[in-house]
Amino acid sequence: MNNSVENRFFAIVCGALLVFVAPLFVLFLFLSSERADKEIRDHISVLLVANAQALAKPLWDLDEDSVTQISATVVSQGAIVKVEVRDQSGQLDVSQSTIPRSFDGKLVQVSRAIIYNTVDGPKNLGSISVYYPELGLFSGLKQEEVVFISIFIFAVLTVFGTALIGNRFFVIQPLMRLTAAIEATRQLGSRHHVDWQSNDEMGRLAYSFNEMQTKLESEEKELKFAHRRATDIYNLTPAMLFSLDEEDRITAVSDYWLLATGYNRAAVIGRNFANLVTPATRDKFVKRRQAESGMTVTVKFVCLDGRSMDVLIMESEAGAGAQDRLSLSVMTDVTELKASEDRNHRQAITDHLTGLLNRQGFEAVLDNKIAAADAAGQELACLFVDLDRFKWINDNMGHAAGDMALVELVERLKTHLAPSDEAARLGGDEFAILLPAKDAENRAKVMCEQIASIFDTPFTPDMHLSASVGIAIYPHHAETAAELLQKSDMAMYAKKRDGKNGAQLFDNAMLDRARSRAEIEANIEAGLVDNWFEAFLQPIVTLNGRGIAGFEALMRLNHPHKGMMPPAEIISVAEETAKIVRVGNVIMEKAIANLAKISRIPGMQDTYLAINFSPLQFEPALPARLAAIVGRHGIRPERIVVEITEAVLMHDNPQIRLIVTELRRFGCRIALDDFGTGYSSLSYLNRFPVDIIKIDQSFTRAINDGDDDVRQKSRMLIEGITTLSHKMNCTVIAEGIETEEECRTLHQMGLDYGQGYLFHRPQHAATLIEELTASQSAVARAS
Repeated sequence: MNNSVENRFFAIVCGALLVFVAPLFVLFLFLSSERADKEIRDHISVLLVANAQALAKPLWDLDEDSVTQISATVVSQGAIVKVEVRDQSGQLDVSQSTIPRSFDGKLVQVSRAIIYNTVDGPKNLGSISVYYPELGLFSGLKQEEVVFISIFIFAVLTVFGTALIGNRFFVIQPLMRLTAAIEATRQLGSRHHVDWQSNDEMGRLAYSFNEMQTKLESEEKELKFAHRRATDIYNLTPAMLFSLDEEDRITAVSDYWLLATGYNRAAVIGRNFANLVTPATRDKFVKRRQAESGMTVTVKFVCLDGRSMDVLIMESEAGAGAQDRLSLSVMTDVTELKASEDRNHRQAITDHLTGLLNRQGFEAVLDNKIAAADAAGQELACLFVDLDRFKWINDNMGHAAGDMALVELVERLKTHLAPSDEAARLGGDEFAILLPAKDAENRAKVMCEQIASIFDTPFTPDMHLSASVGIAIYPHHAETAAELLQKSDMAMYAKKRDGKNGAQLFDNAMLDRARSRAEIEANIEAGLVDNWFEAFLQPIVTLNGRGIAGFEALMRLNHPHKGMMPPAEIISVAEETAKIVRVGNVIMEKAIANLAKISRIPGMQDTYLAINFSPLQFEPALPARLAAIVGRHGIRPERIVVEITEAVLMHDNPQIRLIVTELRRFGCRIALDDFGTGYSSLSYLNRFPVDIIKIDQSFTRAINDGDDDVRQKSRMLIEGITTLSHKMNCTVIAEGIETEEECRTLHQMGLDYGQGYLFHRPQHAATLIEELTASQSAVARAS
């Protein structure tokens, strides 16, 4: 109780008395003492003046008795307790004292000189000294002052006592009751009320406290009910609920959690939840708060019976700080969902036909394989495999047969793959194989030989396949996964261009060819946009009179900075990128327009125009487009010759056959170009409405070859083709005639027409028109 309110109030009142009342009381005593001392001094001063005059004559006369008598009179006056009279010469020294022996106080001395007036003037005969006791604070009080002080002290004590009693009854007592109620509430747990009623602040405090107790009691009842209801919900909810403290120790689990896991509540409360997770996923659970997914994590939980299940844990924190953090988590069994996701993932990265990885799966594995190769200090070979003539199998034998061939191919391929190898079907008939090894290049060459051996046995009696393989090695040829796949693809296409059926290792020259091809592709696109393409014309003449019978339209690209570019590379790239259709339409439009201009020259109105068509140009809209152009320029359809190559006929595409037939029905003539090369077959002449046969220039050069055997065979072939063509009412044209001897020999063999540098070179239409115009003018003048 040393720090009780009552003691503090007592201390405050006493302090107030000491600070304010005590100094005033002391000041009053001090002033009273000063006043009494002054009164004594004034009285003594008057007494000394009178007695100094009375002692002057006796002291002059050295009358000791008189001096003694006067001194006795003085010492008996008031507060004086001692008198001393001394003459100047020291012959007389009188002292009178009434000081009791028990007196031990201080004395105050007051002295005055004794002056005697002689005939010679005033003389100092000695001095008189009187002594009185020094006054204390209470020594100078008068009776009435003592009465006043007593009354004052009584009043102060009365006020002080009244304040203590009032504080006791009106403050301390209600506070003690309030304290008792609070202590009872704390110790007993029940809500006690304060039995105190008044209209002052303490009454309002007691009323507020009682009201608060009533409200808290009501809230406690609601809270207990809510807690009981929450506990019921926690336990009865059909979900695996649990709570963790700040150290991931289990503080509560629901009944459904116990039912699903098989544990007993007492056995798991206080255990670290991470100990119930498989070691493989334990670190993932511990670091769940650092993950981007926040408080959601999927781990493998070990049940009491030892089985593990994939669970998705969603956690929410309920505590405010790190020390009192609690969490409520829901654990969902996602074992079936996880298995389904795994199946879906496998399906997403797996080719459904062959069971190999698809392109998406291969690209993901490729990054991992490169990382593994780096870790193991190995190289990684990437083989890009493309089947040759597989499209022909799909077109002629059906997609089902093609699919069976792919499945059989993969089964054969798997027998040559090591466990560390990885194979994928990138799409269609394209495959990729990854081979990690210390010497990946040698391993890749061995694998290519094994792949070639796969095709030694036909897939069916009528199904023979081969493959073109491109090889790129990490890290020699590429530094990234995308670059490795790209360069193996480039190597495969290089092998395709070189004749297919084999393997090609990547080299940097392929990059140069790729850049050159990209540059040509860019020039083609720019040429189409900026009108760089020109339709050059090369005349076709009769061999007997060398008169012009027609013209062949030849594509040229006139680059503004590079000039005329070689047409062979442009045509090849245009066909690969399918831009040959747009290029062909431009050349067809310009060539027919040039034929219309040439037709205005006398003698040229019946000449024809031969236009080369790529297989890609045979679209359903081609006949209508050609009809519109010739109609716009007033050209008869029979003056247009559609030149097709054996490659077009080899497709044996019903759509191409239909379009060629429709062009023939429209009136155009059909020419078979470069006859005698490639897969020449006389059946083409029977199946297609061919009007003109153009013998390839390689035969033209061979008819006068220095080797007699070659020369004889070439002449026999040309004579046979010519005879057979004439029998079928086809006109024969020889290409590439450059010498008079070639022209004479071919004429003797019965050929009708020819074209080559001997007669005319391909020229710009404007230049050719000028030459033809000048030639006709010269003929006219000569006639």
